[in-house]
Amino acid sequence: MNIAIVGTGYVGLVSGTCFAEMGADVTCIDIDEGKILKLQSSEIPIYEPGLDSMVKRNVEAGRLKFATDLTSCIDNVEIVFSAVGTPPDEDGSADLKYVLDVARTFGQNIKKYTLLVTKSTVPVGTAMKIKAVIKEELLRRNSHIEFDVASNPEFLKEGAALKDFMSPDRVVIGVETERAKDIMNKLYKPFVLNNYRIIFRDIPSAEMTKYAANSMLATRISFMNDIANLCELVGADVDMVRRGIGADARIGTKFLYPGCGYGGSCFPKDVKALIHTGKEYGYDMRVIEAVEEVNEYQKNIVFEKILKVFDGNLEDKTIALWGLAFKPETDDMREAPALVIIDRLIKAGAKVNVYDPVAMDECKRRIGDVVVYCKDMYEAVIDADVLALITEWKQFRIPSWKVIKKAMRNVLVVDGRNIYDKRELEQEQIPLLSIGK
Repeated sequence: MNIAIVGTGYVGLVSGTCFAEMGADVTCIDIDEGKILKLQSSEIPIYEPGLDSMVKRNVEAGRLKFATDLTSCIDNVEIVFSAVGTPPDEDGSADLKYVLDVARTFGQNIKKYTLLVTKSTVPVGTAMKIKAVIKEELLRRNSHIEFDVASNPEFLKEGAALKDFMSPDRVVIGVETERAKDIMNKLYKPFVLNNYRIIFRDIPSAEMTKYAANSMLATRISFMNDIANLCELVGADVDMVRRGIGADARIGTKFLYPGCGYGGSCFPKDVKALIHTGKEYGYDMRVIEAVEEVNEYQKNIVFEKILKVFDGNLEDKTIALWGLAFKPETDDMREAPALVIIDRLIKAGAKVNVYDPVAMDECKRRIGDVVVYCKDMYEAVIDADVLALITEWKQFRIPSWKVIKKAMRNVLVVDGRNIYDKRELEQEQIPLLSIGK
């Protein structure tokens, strides 16, 4: 099967590589010539465990190719996936400029029946806009070529994207015709041989499913952060509460971990977009609006704890931050809590030392040299007054507290992800501040 994927960002590159791994002939398209040149040499622009070797293997096998123009391959493909960005506008709505550009190019160039599948996260009703753009372009050409549109939202977790794609818990596909359904079924069947998990539905329902899923997960996180903040006030332990409610099979344990807020490319953007969609239709998404409000508050929680310890004065204080990425196993810092914390610390007059296993370059690209970039986790704590854990990378889980205690000027640990044992730190005579305890 020959397919093209427009957009070589996180979703497009992972999807294209995994389709190639299963034997499809894939051409990934991006207008960024520099990025394409690097990809042709198997240089990966994002960090995702295992992706670099999979890209290299499929490039060498000839199943994965890269180009800068969809027209170079559109005559030979059965499916075109649109995986371009949908950045949020100032009002929170998704910017569909790039999505509609792909539709326009598609309509201008197809010469036979071809299926256009939206992989990008787009608001409900986008497929109809895409279809209208394609029809408009075909009309200009005085052409009556048949085509279909479909929706195939992604549900990839950064840091585990290859596993999620190669062995999905479900594949959601919105279609309008049996012909499109048969094509998508043929494409995805190798991924679900052991368990048929392809869920076909109408296109608006598929588009809404993506937003509803991410907003539900974001809701669980903000709910637990709200509970954690109340636990601190009433003297309860949020870990005990979390285990108690997680033992209920109706609730379960996933996404019930309190911390310093969620970030990344999906949850913040999709929550905002769903709120905006509601307003477009005259409906207030009151629960989702509260989810966003709680998360924005929670991103400040680590800073507020540090500020309170020093009675509101952080002048000449050195704060060490462990972790910059919004979650482990990625270098993604979009909407990362670390950015909010760093900004507030710097404005309060503190010196900030940072260390992250993979996100240092990305942090420097975003904020420059306003912080001190350290070569390892222990260099970051030298002469520090506070150590704050922001991202729960595995290498931070069992640190040498004796080394840390000796290196720091004043000893205080603020655990923004609740991974440290209070009793263990008490034995080392290290004060610990957690979330919800």
